[in-house]
Amino acid sequence: MAELAMATGRGRALRQHGRGAAPAADVAALPGAAEVGRPRSFTPAAVGAAAPRAAGPRNRSRSFAARPGECSETVNAGIKSLYLTPSIKPKPNLCIESMPSEMLIKIFSYLDAVSLLCVGCVNKQFYHLANDNGIWLKIYSSCFQPKRTIWKMESEQTETVSLGCAALYDRKPGYWKKEYIFKQIAAVKTRVMRLVKPVDPYTGLPCKNKEAMKVSGLSWIIVLKDKNGKEHVTEKANLSFKDTSVTILWYSTNWPCLDILSTLKLFGVMPLLPDQSRALSENGPRRRSLIAEYHLANLTESSVAVGADKLVQLFSLNPGLLVGLWKEKNEIAFVMASLHYHQLIERSTLGSATVQYALPPNKPVLDDVDPEYGLHDYNLHLDMHGGSCTYLCGTFKNLFCRKGDIENGYLRLTVVSLKDNTKHLPLIGTVGLSWETDVFKGNVKDCYVMDVTLLDETGKPFWCFSAPVYMELSSKASSLYDYMGHIYTTDYADAEGKVCIEFVWLEETEEYFIVNLVLYISTKKVNNWYGTNY
Repeated sequence: MAELAMATGRGRALRQHGRGAAPAADVAALPGAAEVGRPRSFTPAAVGAAAPRAAGPRNRSRSFAARPGECSETVNAGIKSLYLTPSIKPKPNLCIESMPSEMLIKIFSYLDAVSLLCVGCVNKQFYHLANDNGIWLKIYSSCFQPKRTIWKMESEQTETVSLGCAALYDRKPGYWKKEYIFKQIAAVKTRVMRLVKPVDPYTGLPCKNKEAMKVSGLSWIIVLKDKNGKEHVTEKANLSFKDTSVTILWYSTNWPCLDILSTLKLFGVMPLLPDQSRALSENGPRRRSLIAEYHLANLTESSVAVGADKLVQLFSLNPGLLVGLWKEKNEIAFVMASLHYHQLIERSTLGSATVQYALPPNKPVLDDVDPEYGLHDYNLHLDMHGGSCTYLCGTFKNLFCRKGDIENGYLRLTVVSLKDNTKHLPLIGTVGLSWETDVFKGNVKDCYVMDVTLLDETGKPFWCFSAPVYMELSSKASSLYDYMGHIYTTDYADAEGKVCIEFVWLEETEEYFIVNLVLYISTKKVNNWYGTNY
């Protein structure tokens, strides 16, 4: 029995040696080896003292077995790696791109038009699948009934039949997608043109500008660009609509540092497919139109300070931009833009992301009968407001300029004269510009937004702007007997003209009165508009 056990242990050791495992001497050194080998105890030394054999692999194994402590850890690790480590199977690729095209097209068929356009921007495969004519014909048919005309030989009348399978296979991929987009844009344009057609006789502007902007889904964003070329987009804004302008206020808690900013761009943004039945998606396809670009480098030095309160200081940039800075940190608190309604929809939709929309030139009509053509029959609509409050809204008609009043390259139009106290106008309420952020609100005293709409003798808008301005205390005293108080002035100037206003503050009634209002129109603009040579 002992010989059988010895033979069994020796054969097992030989088999392990043939597999590259440890020899029998090493196995005997492992725990539990006595149960596998012979019942008597033995040591590596006893094995080494056995009869010597010829040199070869056997001797090398025995010389290695003389140091069992060095290989026992290796043997244990090998056994564990062979018998204890589970087999690792490769995980299947569960990416959606690996699905069959037929299945993807079936999934895409449940998407609406906006979602389908977004899916087409993922990769090239999705783009081609999202152009499937079957999907887009279904979307097209739900909004517009596709029809074609067939002439019958028996009669001279035409018959309209719905397009069937021929509409799918006769067209290139993406045909019905383009047809749907073009028809949607044309439908929105038709609705907008219908709304902007009626014109207000006092302002010369469309009566339903606000409704037209809502139908088109028009909004405005600002893009701040730093000196490294990185862009920061701000979309969250409050809108305030007035008679002739809209005021947009952007505020955020994550404004970039003012010192690293280089430019600010104002864009009009319009969804590619405005859907009146659902809320506009911020991630849907949209078109940008550049309205204005401003340089923010050295903002406090290159801009005009228009007022301050306890928290913020306001700086104005032409045309119509106001930047509020925190006093303590000298960082951006909010950005405000005043946009005049004149050609606003065109400027906000017909430009590109890099080029502004150019207003069409006026075609001058010469009038040889009128010796002072272009100097009379002007009408002015003036708005003064400060956020939610309106301080003045009035129309002044039959403004004119004599040839003797043309000097220094400007035509002078006197709207309110110091000498005619019957035309002096009071301002309603306390003048100030309201602002707000996520946390704070405030009002900057003696600062407001001025909207000027000057119409020519045919009632067409001639000079229009909307800009934040401020009232500055004048050093001269009032020379009018009817008004005893401090005099304040407001001055505005751009490339097309200037506005000068004088106010008198009445302490008794605590209100401002406009006692002098003069417009100065550039002769270059008048000559280009009327074809004259003043």
